[in-house]
Amino acid sequence: MGRETYTGDVAFEVRGHLGIITLNRPKALNALTKLMCESVLIQLQDWADDDDVAQVLVRGAGDRGLCAGGDVVGIYREITSHSDDGGELFPDGTPGYRTDYDSEEFWRTEYRMNQLIARYPKPYVALMDGVVLGGGIGISAHGSHRIVTERTKAGMPETTIGFTPDVGGAHLLSGAPLGTGLHAGMTGAHLGAADVLHLGLADAHMESVQLESLIDELTRRPVDEVLPEMRTEAGESALAAAQWIPEAYSADTVEEILSRLDATAEAHPEAGEAAATLRTKSPTSLKVTLRSLRAAQGQSLEEVLRTDYTLGVNLMRSRDFREGIRAQLVDKDRDPRWTPATLQEVDEDLVERLFTPAPGKTLTFDEE
Repeated sequence: MGRETYTGDVAFEVRGHLGIITLNRPKALNALTKLMCESVLIQLQDWADDDDVAQVLVRGAGDRGLCAGGDVVGIYREITSHSDDGGELFPDGTPGYRTDYDSEEFWRTEYRMNQLIARYPKPYVALMDGVVLGGGIGISAHGSHRIVTERTKAGMPETTIGFTPDVGGAHLLSGAPLGTGLHAGMTGAHLGAADVLHLGLADAHMESVQLESLIDELTRRPVDEVLPEMRTEAGESALAAAQWIPEAYSADTVEEILSRLDATAEAHPEAGEAAATLRTKSPTSLKVTLRSLRAAQGQSLEEVLRTDYTLGVNLMRSRDFREGIRAQLVDKDRDPRWTPATLQEVDEDLVERLFTPAPGKTLTFDEE
């Protein structure tokens, strides 16, 4: 018999020599809350020093997926409840941080969890089955052994809600081949197993019906011994075959990326579809995402996570973040009204201020 612990919406079990984390909010597609991230962080720290635990695995409860991301609807309810905040990012042209949000602590905890997963001293196996979005990428793709299936639909869709890929997503996507990471991060596309493997967000493909057998084997044997016996082919990656991506996404600005996509749309209709998709996203988010992914190429994960925290604190006070969540997840009219409404109106001064840490609001890690 294994040792089981339930902490809110996440369950922990030690079965044999395997520590199992089960995200357990199936009705919310296992969206992460602050308590869940705190619990996972503490449990991982405990298991790191537990000689009875040789390796760790994370999975999602239910049959829809690992995790749909952070609980952004909860964040929306919190920030819209503060009438004194005014709903503006910089209403008078200077930063105004009049309200502290609990959600800032959610991000602080989540990003520390992401960092621990990436630096974990034992094998960390992530079952990226079904839906794996946003924060779901953070709790899985930083691990040492990341497994996708024929049901995987993964991505970083933050530009759709007036945000930017966080949880170290810029660190992960910036290492993808030839502009494909920028394409994935800016369009927010939901990607299948082959494309996730091509981006470097996963390591192996398995059939979903074999996952329980995998877990059973991992209670007795090391993952590096088991996984080669059970992996299967994922098929061809559409991203790898998209010859128009490298040229389009090598441009210096979002405006030029769109121009290049438009220019090649006749020969490659998928490029035209990408351009149309980008034009539905928050213009501010697109410019922030381009800058963050380009900057991440020369940064450590910790540096990227600090930038994620700065952007989160600042974007939380933006109209686009609230409007994006409203349009996509609250009212669900899918008709956001972005402010500024066009790329031309998003000046460099605004982008620079979004990357400027607010007074007293920085992210640190335990070893610092």
